[in-house]
Amino acid sequence: MALRRVLSAARSSTPRLAALSTAPEARQQPAAGAGAVPGRRAAGAVRPPVPAVDFSNAQEAYRSRHSWELARSLLVLRLCASPALLAHHEQLLHFASRLLGQRLFEKLMKMTFYGQFVAGEDQESIQPMIRRNRAFGVGSILDYGVEEDLSTEEAERQEMESCTSVAEREGGGPSKREKQYQAHQAFGDRRDGVVSARTYFYTNEAKCDGHMETFLRCIEASAGASDDGFSAIKLTALGRPQFLLQLSDVLIKWRRFFHQIAAEQGKAGLAALDTKLEVVALQESMAKMGIASRKEMEDWFTAETLGVSSTLDLLDWNSLIDSRTELSKHLVVPNMQTGQLEPLLSGFTEEEQQQMARMLQRMDVLAKKAAKVGVRLMVDAEQTYFQPAISRLTLEMQRKFNVDKPLIFNTYQCYLKDAYDNVTLDVELARREGWCFGAKLVRGAYMAQERARAVEIGYEDPINPTYEATNTMYHRCLSYVLEELKNNARAEVMVASHNEDTVRFTLRRMEELGLHPADRQVYFGQLLGMCDQISFPLGQAGFPVYKYVPYGPVMEVLPYLSRRALENSSIMKGALRERQLLWQELKRRLCTGSLFSRPA
Repeated sequence: MALRRVLSAARSSTPRLAALSTAPEARQQPAAGAGAVPGRRAAGAVRPPVPAVDFSNAQEAYRSRHSWELARSLLVLRLCASPALLAHHEQLLHFASRLLGQRLFEKLMKMTFYGQFVAGEDQESIQPMIRRNRAFGVGSILDYGVEEDLSTEEAERQEMESCTSVAEREGGGPSKREKQYQAHQAFGDRRDGVVSARTYFYTNEAKCDGHMETFLRCIEASAGASDDGFSAIKLTALGRPQFLLQLSDVLIKWRRFFHQIAAEQGKAGLAALDTKLEVVALQESMAKMGIASRKEMEDWFTAETLGVSSTLDLLDWNSLIDSRTELSKHLVVPNMQTGQLEPLLSGFTEEEQQQMARMLQRMDVLAKKAAKVGVRLMVDAEQTYFQPAISRLTLEMQRKFNVDKPLIFNTYQCYLKDAYDNVTLDVELARREGWCFGAKLVRGAYMAQERARAVEIGYEDPINPTYEATNTMYHRCLSYVLEELKNNARAEVMVASHNEDTVRFTLRRMEELGLHPADRQVYFGQLLGMCDQISFPLGQAGFPVYKYVPYGPVMEVLPYLSRRALENSSIMKGALRERQLLWQELKRRLCTGSLFSRPA
């Protein structure tokens, strides 16, 4: 069936289609010694003491910056904190562009917002900034920040067309997918309410090939910028979002079926990893539902699938739907409304199957390129109705490429109520299967949109109820991953946060667990133009830290600049402290006659 082909194709070495060309060949990486992993701790090795990190020392934090850059940061961050300006920023940008003309407008932007948040127009022009940051211990994650400037109506039209299958359009009746995993016109423009993530809309396969080529160039440039680089991709850029919606619906229904049976066995409310089904009772339940005969189930639940245990946990359960078991032929679950058994995934047309295969092939091309040039690939998280599929496909890439070290990093959104379950399940799966766990932890970029969509469509809000609850979830997930790093030198995590308290928490836990920055297991990430008082002290103290560096022509990155101006309130609260430190350093330079000194 279709689901088996999806997971099997993601796991196999897929041949490249002729139309999928790659960027120029990268430089050959020097070979490490047999079994060596650079930066890993060795038994008995003597490591230098960890330097103290002072986030309040403005002089050290801004050593890399010219005074005029500090003044620009003060101005831009102050403007970004103005509610009146933010409410009308798009109209003001449009008015300024018409009044000044494109040439003068671009100069104005380069002196202000563009210069603050964007590194340059192309890969050549951004090299001086990359080299300077690297000299102060800060790496770069390159991102081509250009977006299509679609109208709301055009974005909604493209989204509805690309999120609905041929069978659904021609069937005329209601979709069998759950409401959360259906396309809805009111939320067709996925840019609405999103302040810190790029949005891709599907047009055709050629456009997806173009996005892949852009990602390949970023991977190539990241390899040239650092020996220990990262690059980021989005799966909605690589194919029709319809497939992500359908696969997400499948995975969630299958998981919900597990918890339904667990409740019948009196095991409701347990943590995901602690919930275990009694196999004998499970077989009886499935036989009563008519899913399969007892003989068929005895063939599925063998020592190979269960080991010596007479129970089955969620990871065992999930493994039953991949291509390694015959149960995937019987992928049906009871519909709670009708009481009928229904297939989890409807059939695809031949064209849809080809489009799905090409999406998986593009992922494979990017991962192979990243492996070849020694760049880690971070798969960005997206909306919750896409995310189960994105995480599952990323997991398949991790199984294939994270053999010797973490090459593929999955992203976990800690504003989600089920974030901790997602993290713990994937860590445990990596342990069982022997591949290297790699994760990026973020709070999340789609909160306002997710809340509004849940209320409007009528399903449970997937977001933690408060900002404090999200902080608690972030620290809980982070603590669990750091504990894993203590016991597993092949696991790595990117702490992507602008929150100073979270960074301090991470440093404290690293010290408690004996995780040294020289081990290069814990990385930190912030956006270019924000929170330099966090990034540069970390880099100068020897911690691996990266700036997310967008680039592109001025007029084509205006959507990105709009989101930077609308960055969420938690970051703007942190920007108040940043403005205070910027002003403190400017006054110091003015009073000491060093206003025109060069970075040193």
